[in-house]
Amino acid sequence: MKRALLSWSSGKDSAWALHVMRSQSVGQDVEIAGLLTTFNGAFDRVAMHAVRRELVGAQARAAGLPLRAVDLPWPCSNSQYEALMAGACRQAIEDGIDAIVFGDLFLRDVREYRERMLRGTGLEPLFPLWEIPTHDLAEKMIRSGLRARITCVDKKVLVTSFAGREFDAAFLADLPPGVDPCGENGEFHSFAYDGPMFRHPIPVTVGELRDADGFVFADLLP
Repeated sequence: MKRALLSWSSGKDSAWALHVMRSQSVGQDVEIAGLLTTFNGAFDRVAMHAVRRELVGAQARAAGLPLRAVDLPWPCSNSQYEALMAGACRQAIEDGIDAIVFGDLFLRDVREYRERMLRGTGLEPLFPLWEIPTHDLAEKMIRSGLRARITCVDKKVLVTSFAGREFDAAFLADLPPGVDPCGENGEFHSFAYDGPMFRHPIPVTVGELRDADGFVFADLLP
């Protein structure tokens, strides 16, 4: 059986990828051995999602998996990012890891970048959610009990009031035309706090909203 790390953003898609790998036929020959998360070292939060490290640690405990953190400098160049991730990959190989699972949905350039970065490392990239229709996927997540809060919205496509909202049927119904139901184009990001991938819910409350660089961030508090 292959041992894999799951690229963990703290959001609904990576959480759903964990559920799929544990419960569906695609994951029968793969054991998820840990969660791999990059943090902004200056702010101790997940990049773009802006989720506190403490909450990501709570997710890992609820999932029953160790968390592997990669701390990035701020600002972080692409070459710095790639060097740090290459080190994380080398460590994974030394620890007997065979693959990395990603929750990407349909962005071909993102998938090709990940495949290129892992080429020659000995780690196989796996994409269990690839090209599932995102409207169907979003509805299935909600029906199956996944619960998430919106942590970040792009002000170019969504109004401020979407930040901090629950990812639910009402949220999907309120999305403007052209916005992907899973936010795959970066329209929004989320924090998963309950669902079939967790042993128990993760307590979380919505704090203040912060406007920065064209995005609105909801500060989630444990």
